[in-house]
Amino acid sequence: MSVRGGQQVSSMQIALADVALLARVQRPVVSMWRQRNAHSTMPFPSPIAMDAGSELFDADAVVTWLGETGRGKNPDAGNDVGAFVYAGELRSADAAAHFQGLTALLALRQLMGHPLSEHSGEELLDCADEHDPDDVFLFTEVEALGSRLGNAAAYADLLTEGAYGPVAAFEKLVGQRLRSGAREQSVSALIPVAISLVASAAVELAGHQEAPVFADATTGSSDLLLGIIAEAGEFAAPTMLTSAADDGDARLVRRRLQIHGVHYRAMTEDSDLFGEAVVVGHYPPPRSGPMSDEQILQEIEDVVLQLGPTQRGVLIGPASALADPAASAQAELLRSGVLRSGRLRAVVRLPRGLVKGKPRQSQALWVLGPAPEGVPIAERWTMSADLSGGVLTPDVVQDVVGDLGASLAGHSAIRAHAFRFARLVLTRALLASRGSLVAPAMSGRQAVAAGEVASGDAVVEADSLVAALNEPPPALTLPVLAGPGSGSGTLTQQTVDSVIAAGYLKYVPGNRLLPEDVRARVSGARLIGVAELVDDADPGSRRIDRLDLTAKYPGSRLTEPGDVVFCTSPQTAALVDAEGGAVVVYPARILRISEADPGGLLPAVLAADVEAAPHGVHWRRWRVRAVVEEQRGKLDGVLAGLRDETARTRERLRQLERLEDVMIDGVSSGSLMLEDRLDQTKGRR
Repeated sequence: MSVRGGQQVSSMQIALADVALLARVQRPVVSMWRQRNAHSTMPFPSPIAMDAGSELFDADAVVTWLGETGRGKNPDAGNDVGAFVYAGELRSADAAAHFQGLTALLALRQLMGHPLSEHSGEELLDCADEHDPDDVFLFTEVEALGSRLGNAAAYADLLTEGAYGPVAAFEKLVGQRLRSGAREQSVSALIPVAISLVASAAVELAGHQEAPVFADATTGSSDLLLGIIAEAGEFAAPTMLTSAADDGDARLVRRRLQIHGVHYRAMTEDSDLFGEAVVVGHYPPPRSGPMSDEQILQEIEDVVLQLGPTQRGVLIGPASALADPAASAQAELLRSGVLRSGRLRAVVRLPRGLVKGKPRQSQALWVLGPAPEGVPIAERWTMSADLSGGVLTPDVVQDVVGDLGASLAGHSAIRAHAFRFARLVLTRALLASRGSLVAPAMSGRQAVAAGEVASGDAVVEADSLVAALNEPPPALTLPVLAGPGSGSGTLTQQTVDSVIAAGYLKYVPGNRLLPEDVRARVSGARLIGVAELVDDADPGSRRIDRLDLTAKYPGSRLTEPGDVVFCTSPQTAALVDAEGGAVVVYPARILRISEADPGGLLPAVLAADVEAAPHGVHWRRWRVRAVVEEQRGKLDGVLAGLRDETARTRERLRQLERLEDVMIDGVSSGSLMLEDRLDQTKGRR
């Protein structure tokens, strides 16, 4: 037995991930050391034990090897190794309590802003009391560490350094806890795309709020709350309402929100439980373990009864409880009660594989909202969609969220919305059927007939589409009349280089982003790159998390309204970003027209000139046209009117295509019957 840094370490066991922390290198580097030195005179130490499939090594042998080989970037490894006494506690029978203590220390490190190991145990307790005087998220956990506090603090510092910050270390620790199979964490944990779907739907439902508030209907489901923060980039500071319970799960939620800097407050028994917040819920919640369909529906019924008259919500849970035919009379009774309340506005059956611990289980989504105003109970509708046979790609998520938002609108607004996946079903038909709450998904142009439910569905959707298409479109009115010109002087040509030199145009390079930060998301900062310019990706389909953008790319350059984004390879292409606020991804670049003195340049004309530029000519020598001042504003107005008309025409075309599908599916399945309304005086075709 030897002593290093005041700690007896000869019997201490350390995992490879902790070896990387100790040596201050990335985890793959340690594996490389083992491979490259396996047959050398100084091989990496052999494992001495196994724990849940992971190899464990003698800490003293590892420290000796690091010192003798000069490997790693930590000259004080011998002193720091004592911190890994606490790492062993995370693999002990009391691992859950140690996990809570370590996450509490990481939150404290974030609040303090400097290493914990600079303080004694007593000083750390004083700091914990100072930052959590009411003991709502970390003081109890720090105090419970007792004699282990010093080692735990040192280990928390190493985790922070290895992850480049306490927030990243906290999330890494939570992820490791989940992957280890902890029952309370893994029984119902959702995969990222499911979190994104629920969070995007919640943000969509909160669109009417100036200062959005979201409430967690369950205890311990912080993934959804953080998902909302990631999706709600346009909101400055959403407020989260959490459970006021004092158990470990509820405190972990508050600790997680605290370390992310999220504004939250606890819901108390004597206050309006949800207020006007958009309610989110994930069933069964992590705190509960397995729940029957009846138990899930009972908890959801309690939530519905507490909703205010105008309140909204989005809930996710097993399809067996929320969408499929009820397995028992009690489940049917509970579900029918929610339907009769008028608060269930949409039901979506989702694909399998959205729950990490139950890949074969299907999930379903419920959207709650106010009962339709002025609509008799017999005429109320519920939006229904079946995505169980598909994949939640970004465009699917985006369109589903759009359909969910439209489900809460009035009848006239619903008639104007072209649903991609959803169909409107008379609620009385769902109650009468006593079966599935979602109509079967259609494959191609074939509808699976479904009796009264499909009939009501087809009639409502067909009526909505026909009414929207029969509304006379606004006439196209150009801002000016076109007349003959003089034939010269309207447009002048010069090169890109010359107008940049004159100050009329500014060149802005694109941003170099890491590939792993470019995600297919439904929210976040829009990306415009070569893929969007050459039509390999739909505009808005690729995005970057706003938190990642701020943290990793503090000098990022965003577009301004009217910027022309262009690329030269694999082909010359350009577009005008009318909205602004997008991140241009290198090798795409920006040409920005001066607001103070545009020199006759117009974004649409500039983009057209870029598109028409001859191949092989450097972009600075491209010829661009300038419009004389007296015609510039008029041309801009005409082009804006044409763009609006193009958008209306495309929307009308989508509605016509959908109506064609509804007519074919409905009539062929017998759920629709067309009436003969031809004018007999004009003959028949």
